[in-house]
Amino acid sequence: MTTTDEGAMDILEIMRYLPHRYPMLLLDRVTSYIPATSIRGFKNVTMNEPFFQGHFPEFPVMPGVLVIEALAQLASILAWRTAGRMPGDGTLLFFAGIDGARFRRRVLPGDRLMLEADLIRQVRAVGKHAVRALVDGELVAEAELMAALRNPADA
Repeated sequence: MTTTDEGAMDILEIMRYLPHRYPMLLLDRVTSYIPATSIRGFKNVTMNEPFFQGHFPEFPVMPGVLVIEALAQLASILAWRTAGRMPGDGTLLFFAGIDGARFRRRVLPGDRLMLEADLIRQVRAVGKHAVRALVDGELVAEAELMAALRNPADA
């Protein structure tokens, strides 16, 4: 196992839980995990991110949808771990809903996007999470995300 601290996960461990790879893997490290309760992590935002070429060339800003995607990736690790399962049996975790998404501040190259996900409830294969993203302690985005474990062949 490649965990670095109690509950922390490095990129190799993260990749065991997420099917995403460059350029869609938007989580660099998990810093803490409390079973069936919460998870914390971060993404280092750098100027060489591929989306900055077109969003926007004169004023690079991380797209809000990608901030939400980074939060969803973190929450999905919490969902897998809460369910006591690992990916690999053909099951994937899919978005089922996004409620109350609000964007409060721009995310720029050089920012460290701190990510938080708290479990609201999980019933069988569907979970709901309160998520927040912060930069330098300032709220960037927040939402409630719902996700469901599904076999793509059955969807």
